[in-house]
Amino acid sequence: MSQFIKAFVFPFLLLAALACEDDNDSILQEGDPYNLEVEVTIEPEGSGQVIVQASAENAVAYDLRLEEEEEPMYTNTSGTFEHTFLQPGDYALEVRAYGSNERYLRKVVGVTITFEEEDVPVDQGYVTPMEYEGYDLVWHDEFDGNAIDPDNWVFEIGDGCPDLCGWGNNESQYYLEENAWVDDGVLTIEAREESAGTRDYTSARMKTQGKHSFHYGRIDIRALLPRGQGIWPALWMLGNDIETVGWPKCGEIDIMEMIGGSGRENEVHGTLHWDNNGHTYSGGSHTLPSGTFGDEYHVFTIIWDETSIRWFVNDIEFYELLITPAHMAEFHQEFFFIFNVAVGGNWPGYPDETTVFPQQMRVDYVRVFQESK
Repeated sequence: MSQFIKAFVFPFLLLAALACEDDNDSILQEGDPYNLEVEVTIEPEGSGQVIVQASAENAVAYDLRLEEEEEPMYTNTSGTFEHTFLQPGDYALEVRAYGSNERYLRKVVGVTITFEEEDVPVDQGYVTPMEYEGYDLVWHDEFDGNAIDPDNWVFEIGDGCPDLCGWGNNESQYYLEENAWVDDGVLTIEAREESAGTRDYTSARMKTQGKHSFHYGRIDIRALLPRGQGIWPALWMLGNDIETVGWPKCGEIDIMEMIGGSGRENEVHGTLHWDNNGHTYSGGSHTLPSGTFGDEYHVFTIIWDETSIRWFVNDIEFYELLITPAHMAEFHQEFFFIFNVAVGGNWPGYPDETTVFPQQMRVDYVRVFQESK
């Protein structure tokens, strides 16, 4: 989802005293700067770039800093500064104009930065049909209405503790039911920067365990993905026998995973995990020719039969793995769905100053087709 930025500039807070070793000395001296004027604009529109233009009589140098910071961000003789904010919030920008005697005059400008999401309409992007030749539609959730269907989904709450703290990957989120909802025919799972339990982030994780599970078929999931360093959306499945045999013996089918940040939002991964005298995995990835998976909806598909599992993005196959070896027996049983957005972890790394919250994964539909009998 494209990010747009707005900045609101508070009236100048003029601190009229000249600064030197003695802050009480406000008498104009030879070499002092005076008549400091500061203008703040946003250009180009939507870039997050703040342009600061300062001018003062008798000034020989300028610097720009965040108020109360000891070190300036920039220093020059022109008085023109450019800075890009990556996080929303209220900021106090301090501009200093220095005279030839090294005394300075300063002004503080308050700036409020807010981010707005460009809403991607659900009809934008790739769409798959409701029927395929040789297949029957055996289950689907179109996320109609205004609530998540309790006949289809249950929520996992918490951070995995005490048995699986960080859910096995050193993740940073605490899962809550309230972070997922249905509106206008779309499921939204939202990751937020807020405290819950001992964690600094919240999100949601929902599953069909005990409700619906499946063995072979074609699965289509149409979704719009989030972005940002440390953001980890996943559409995946676990074997029904996880409660008795544990992981990885139950098997895991990752239909789609994406790890955000560092320009990685244009790539998704499909992977199998299983037990072969220890944890074993194999998978592939697909990279978009342009744009990211947050620009429009895409359809993530697996076609799973007794011989293999194949992965697709928008009906383009990008990986196939045979499941006929005896040590891959996990993949010949029923699996249930899990949809979640994790924050942080061993694989994606952790949020940093570039990560904007909240972040959302939106799901238009999930459909399961099986071969006609």
